[in-house]
Order: sequence, then structure tokens, then C-alpha cells
Amino acid sequence: MLRIAVLGGGIAGLSAAIALAGRGFEVEVFERHDAPTDIGAGIVCWPNASFVLQELGLVESVSRLAGYPTRMRRVSCAGEELGALDIRKLDQLMGYPSLAVLRRELQAVLLSRVTGLGIRVRYGHTAARIEPSATGAASVHFASGATVTADVILGADGRMRSIARAFVHGDNRPRYQGFVNWLGTFESDRAVFSESQIEVMDCWGVGVRFGVVPVSRSTAYWAGAAACPEARGKAPADVRAELRALFRGWPSPIPDLIEETPLERMNKIYVHDHDPIDRWHRDNVLLIGDAAHAALPTSGQGASQALEDAWHLADCLDGATSLEEAFTSFTKRRHAKSAAIIAGARDLARSLFATDPAVCEARDRRSKATDYEAMVQGMARGWSSGLPMSGRPGAPSARAQA
Repeated sequence: MLRIAVLGGGIAGLSAAIALAGRGFEVEVFERHDAPTDIGAGIVCWPNASFVLQELGLVESVSRLAGYPTRMRRVSCAGEELGALDIRKLDQLMGYPSLAVLRRELQAVLLSRVTGLGIRVRYGHTAARIEPSATGAASVHFASGATVTADVILGADGRMRSIARAFVHGDNRPRYQGFVNWLGTFESDRAVFSESQIEVMDCWGVGVRFGVVPVSRSTAYWAGAAACPEARGKAPADVRAELRALFRGWPSPIPDLIEETPLERMNKIYVHDHDPIDRWHRDNVLLIGDAAHAALPTSGQGASQALEDAWHLADCLDGATSLEEAFTSFTKRRHAKSAAIIAGARDLARSLFATDPAVCEARDRRSKATDYEAMVQGMARGWSSGLPMSGRPGAPSARAQA
């Protein structure tokens, strides 16, 4: 049975480890941080992600921690309604629920299953380089001086400095896409959001955007974003001052979320992605997750595509006659869909972060004129492609979050 070393203990790495261990492979995870990390704010696991979570035996665990969004409202910074997308209809078409969950809680569910399966996660292992050998089996050399060899090396080591992408592609430099994100996790001791409906709010201005995703009546994650021509440092330390200046007077609950979210629950990120590449493997090294196909957060599909990678990879490796066959099959399954998601996310970002008021006014008019029912149907077709999920009997159905 193949021995598999996974570089990276994020969503892609942990979900792949779970899927592969479930097929009987021997798996070990190597994570550069010294302990589990709480990076990012939250995630909507769209129905394609929920399909994979069910296949991994995790959908019930995640559901207990999640909110069930009913629709996504687009609103202008002046409070004008720009249209709404029916998430319940999307769930119905795809046969699985959309689940809004804090990233740290999804990560904890994955890590708990990894531990339960006896998969070892070795923290404090920063990959320094990957070296080929005369036999074609590359090995990983860590900054500590340790070396790991395995039948398969999975590069799930992210978008910003993937050692595996450098080995496979020769260039691991991400592309800055001209905007900055401020992320936050809001947790209150009082009810802030509606009990009967959990609505995603997407609020647009000129070169700025603010999104709010409730997880429960008292918990939400949010992202403020603004056009920024150059990636700079994270100063000033008090990001709240930046957010106040950008979003003063915006619709409720945005100003309150900015004021009431602790600084330690905020993060500032200059947003990068990667151009699609045609080949995701070299020798025994295969890229997955953001190392292979990092998309902008405007895709809404980062975690969902990482989970899809896990499901497809386990299927491709199980029963393949060679690594080349398995890796080629995996890339063929995943390349077109992930490349389309990268392109779509860039198109939306260009629209959202336009700095010409006339361009933004035209964008808002188009949003109000959008056929949202057709949009939902298109999303369902695109996101379910390549997965045996649409209308699947026995699939869980969305329910209102009490």
C-alpha cells in the first residue's frame, strides 16, 4: 500500500488525509506551524462541499456547528437593494445543504477525524525544498534538517510560498490582484441576527465591499475589502481605524460589527491568487488545494474545491496501475473546473473593486436586472460538475437554523 506524505495541515491537506486513509493508504501530515492554527474567519461549504463532507462521514458534525443560509442579498452602500439569490433553491437543485461555519470549527472537525483515524500530524515541519532522485521518487527536506521520503508527496502547502508548486512548476510566486481584505469573526452574547432567516449580506460601494455571513443568531464572520494598487505591510496595527474610515455610514449591522469585533479576531490580507497551470505533478509529487489552483475569495469556492480535490484524489489513486495514471486522471478531472472558478473570481473582483463611480453605477444596475433564478441554475450546474450529487436520493436537506 502506498505511503503518502501530505505537506500542509489546512483544509486541503486534512481532508485529503481523511479520504486517503479511508481507502487504506498510509498517510502522514507535515505542518509548518507549531500547533493547529486559526487562520481566516469563516467558510460557506456550498452543496458540492457538503457532498464531500458526507462522503467523508463529516457532514453531521459540521452541520451541528453551522448556520443554514437562506439567501444572499446584494445591497448598495446606501442601502439600496440590488437583488437576492435564493440559496434554498440552490440546495434543492444540488441535493445538499449550504453550511456557513467558522473556519476554526471546520478545521477542528477535520483534525478530530484525522486523529481518530490514527493519522499522525507532525507540527513544526517547514519544508525547505523538494529534491528529485535518480529513481524518480522525490524527497522532502525540512528546515530542521529532517528528510522524508514517501511513495506520494502531496503539496497542500498553500498559495503564498508552496515548495511543492516550485518543484512541479518552477515558479511559486502568487499574483497580487489589487485589493486588500480585512477578515473578522464576531461573537456576541446577544441575538443580533434573525432567528427565522440566516441571510448572507453582500454590500457594494465604489472600490469597496463588505460581506457578512451569519452562522447563528449571535455569531457571524465578515470580510471588508477595498481596492489597493500595491501590496504593502499590515501597518497600522489598529485595523479598526482603517475599517471605520472606509465603512462609516454603511448599512447595519456593518458599523456595529466593526466596533464589536475584538482586534485579535481581525486579520488583514493583501489578496493573491495563481494563474492556472496545465501540469500539477512531477515525479511522485502532486499539487492539491491552493498550491494547484488558488482562486480569489470572490469565488466563494476555495474550501469547496479543496474538499473536491480530496474526494477525486482518493478515487483516482484507488485502483490506478501507476502514479502517472492516477495523477493524470486527477488533473484531467480537476483542471477545467478550477480554472473556470479562478477566471470567474477575477471577473467579479474587477467589477467589485472598480474605482470609477460611473462603472460602479452601471454594475449596480446590472445587478438589479439580473435573472437570479437563472443564476442559481447556472451555479448548480457548474458547482456540481464532475460530482455524482445532483438530486442524489437520501441527500441531506437544508433546514432553518433555530
